Amino acid sequence: MKILVTGATGFLGRYVVAELLRHAHQVRVVVRSAPDKTRFSWHSHPAVEWVSLDLEKSDGLVAALQGIDAVIHLAAAKGGDFQTQLTSTVTATENLLHAMQLAGVMRLVVISTFSVYDYLHLQSGSTIDENSPIEPRPIDRDGYAQTKLIQEQRVREFEQQGGQVTVIRPGMIYGRDALWNACLGAKAGDRLWLRIGANATLPLTYVENCAEAIVNAIEPPAIGQTLNIVDDNLPTQTVYAKQLLSRMSATPRTVLIPWATMALLADLVWGVNQTLFAGRLKLPGLLIPARLHARFKPLQYTNLRAKQILAWKPKYSLEAALDRSCSDADLLTVSASNPSVHSS
Repeated sequence: MKILVTGATGFLGRYVVAELLRHAHQVRVVVRSAPDKTRFSWHSHPAVEWVSLDLEKSDGLVAALQGIDAVIHLAAAKGGDFQTQLTSTVTATENLLHAMQLAGVMRLVVISTFSVYDYLHLQSGSTIDENSPIEPRPIDRDGYAQTKLIQEQRVREFEQQGGQVTVIRPGMIYGRDALWNACLGAKAGDRLWLRIGANATLPLTYVENCAEAIVNAIEPPAIGQTLNIVDDNLPTQTVYAKQLLSRMSATPRTVLIPWATMALLADLVWGVNQTLFAGRLKLPGLLIPARLHARFKPLQYTNLRAKQILAWKPKYSLEAALDRSCSDADLLTVSASNPSVHSS
């Protein structure tokens, strides 16, 4: 198959491209501006084609979709102000979906997020799965959650118009250069971590495991499915932190704040702000209950549906994933003569 990939040069995208090549797919890589291609070991692979265009504009999109069998849409903004995220995530998706309809390309695998779920009203200890309720008050969440919720709405509209859609919702994706997890707490500097809670299960997925699930989702059984992607044997905050710290040459100082204490403080500050100041005070995210619960509430997670639909099983355990992430080996090397060979 010939697959168009947006966000292909991002943290997850580069692994998705490598995985596609190992499955002998042809890949059309969409980039906004010409990157240093030599940073990607697959940059000169004969099955890779580079296309430069801006998803925030419609110019060139229909042409880029010619001859394409399916689209994997990874591109999204994770930072910046709300307008920046709205444009980079929602407008870009709207343009892509419109161009797909014009080009007659209806197969779409779109990468969403666990951020779309309603964490505030879930009971501690309950299990997040694909049927868990979606956030009903996006205004109380950060810009990333808000724009990803809108993106999913646009994708559902495309599906209603005949699109063959698979929505992939990964948990927290980790790997080389992305080992700190937002569900652990907040980094107050290179030498200080503020950890919120100790025993909550982390909804982790190692980037190579996640990329394999995404590539498997191209196949027909995944059409019409929404699938959560997390690894097996998920660690608690304490277990992950210990594993991570054991691989660091210089360990930072850690200050632990119990989950119950932080949740109580956030409720108190939020209540005072709503009662006395009509919500006018601009609070940090850790003191906004909806955002705090989304990051730190103790919950359970399942990958059962993804395993069944995708015939997928996470290849790398936590220990193996961290070892690979901390090694000097090039994990993205793909043989040009035999795309199915993983030569790292």
